[in-house]
Amino acid sequence: MSKSRLVLISGPAALLVATSLAWAAGRSDADGFTPLFNGKDFTGWTVPQGDGGHWKVVDGMIDYDAQSESKGDKNLWTDREYGDFVLKLDWRLKEAPFINKNVPYILPDGTHAKDVHGKELKLALPDADSGVFLRGDGHYQINMWCWPIGSGEIYSVRMDPKTSPEVRAAVTPSHQADKPVGEWNHFEITVKGKTVKVDLNGKTVLAGATIPDMPDKGRLALQHHGGKNAAGEWAGPPSLVQFKNIAIRELK
Repeated sequence: MSKSRLVLISGPAALLVATSLAWAAGRSDADGFTPLFNGKDFTGWTVPQGDGGHWKVVDGMIDYDAQSESKGDKNLWTDREYGDFVLKLDWRLKEAPFINKNVPYILPDGTHAKDVHGKELKLALPDADSGVFLRGDGHYQINMWCWPIGSGEIYSVRMDPKTSPEVRAAVTPSHQADKPVGEWNHFEITVKGKTVKVDLNGKTVLAGATIPDMPDKGRLALQHHGGKNAAGEWAGPPSLVQFKNIAIRELK
């Protein structure tokens, strides 16, 4: 009969174990971040009604195949609302099988480049599409996609005719910081008051966009995009995407 032994762990290994236990229990870590995803199930999230298992947890990640069978909203929402916060998450586009023939050439001020005849320039590129909805509204979405402008922009605000030139420029990424399709990216999204700052892979792509009509609080969501037509072909850039290490620190 074997005897049980008490093993004492110290140093970095002890910190790693403590951090892992805190994460699993849903407690805040040393930096004040609380996990939003436990790596096992959708506790704390609302899966679309009638989804059919297309939003799922695979190997500790949230995995989506862009084919939710829900008749209503197909996005994955948090149960809780949030006001001011810093959100961290890792994400990757698994593949980009759809060729988008209408990708615009976006200028630093957020407008679209045109040719000498005044016609918008369009690029045909492999594309996939997802994002993070802020404060309960898809209008305030931090994009994830394959466009040359890069991920991190707030597309709906940039494209809104009512958006001022100053805000349009502010919600346009200052540069492209994405890693290639299939590789993991890291977002750090800071929302304070009506201002949004976005860091992508350690680089600031939105330095601080102040959006006057942004709600004070609301739920977060991971976006559904795309779908297949009757022939079984992708009819738009699909959300073939995975997420992990999702954590939030609420600001006071």
